[in-house]
Amino acid sequence: MTRVRRARLLAFAKINLDLRILYRRPDNYHELRTIFQTISLADSLAVDFTPSRKTSIRVNSSIQIPNNLVARAAAHCLDAMRITGQVEFELDKRIPMGAGLGGGSSDAAAVLLALPVLAGRSLDWPALIQLGEDLGSDVPFFLLGGTAVAVGRGTELYPLPDRSRQAGVVVVPEVHVSTADAYSRLSVQLTSKPQQNKIVTFQSTVWGESALMESAGEPPSGVNDFESVVFDQYPALKSIKQRLRNLGAKPALMSGSGSAVFGLFPGRDQVRRALQSLRKERVFPITLVSRAKFRSEWWKRLQAHTKEKSWPPQSRYER
Repeated sequence: MTRVRRARLLAFAKINLDLRILYRRPDNYHELRTIFQTISLADSLAVDFTPSRKTSIRVNSSIQIPNNLVARAAAHCLDAMRITGQVEFELDKRIPMGAGLGGGSSDAAAVLLALPVLAGRSLDWPALIQLGEDLGSDVPFFLLGGTAVAVGRGTELYPLPDRSRQAGVVVVPEVHVSTADAYSRLSVQLTSKPQQNKIVTFQSTVWGESALMESAGEPPSGVNDFESVVFDQYPALKSIKQRLRNLGAKPALMSGSGSAVFGLFPGRDQVRRALQSLRKERVFPITLVSRAKFRSEWWKRLQAHTKEKSWPPQSRYER
């Protein structure tokens, strides 16, 4: 009898500590500069893999998700490994959808990291990154975790030193912000004139992030270009950001194209005050998840199926 191989994973959300949009590229994506950061808010994803002559993929989810990236990631991964099998997922969605927190992308990346381990195969970094890019612009970041600079359309990544385990909150109003509409509105404002200024100021922010690891200085305040158009359309989001700033958050910023707005605080007391002040909103306490913590969590959850602490995780079943 063929044994089922199981793992229960955490797929962490992300925030954007900085986000600049430069221009629309010939491939219709936008050229951007951003700093990604994984946070403790996470989906729970249980995976069962059984070798089989035929492939079947089933996703049971706590909520209905159109065009679920989990199933697509599994199909792409099996094809890349040139194997068949029965794969079943139990997805407990805790990351709000459509909020700029990357929940779907993180779920997809979790599949790409875990399925080869359970199947007894390996995919090298170029293959994993290419699969991630094919699934979505944010997916490659969730193969890396921690703090990282992303350029291009967001798939070209450069790790930054780990931040401290700073605490904060994420507020997710019951507002759906269309990413396509946000890009369309922002494109009208993009001209060639401010591009160099954006690059220089973004560079300064990145250097500030690196310096933060070496001193007790204050974190950079951060910029999100989407705020200029999204706040005009949804003033409530601007109000939440101001409330977070008034409570002492630095930075306080919208993540991605919204609707999530986050604030990071110097200490736990400020976080508790923020949670109390914002109790009528949909608010989540968070901590920043470093790359070291990100990998440690993965190794712990896959330890029954891996042979050593390598990255990406390697299967002990591989021959």
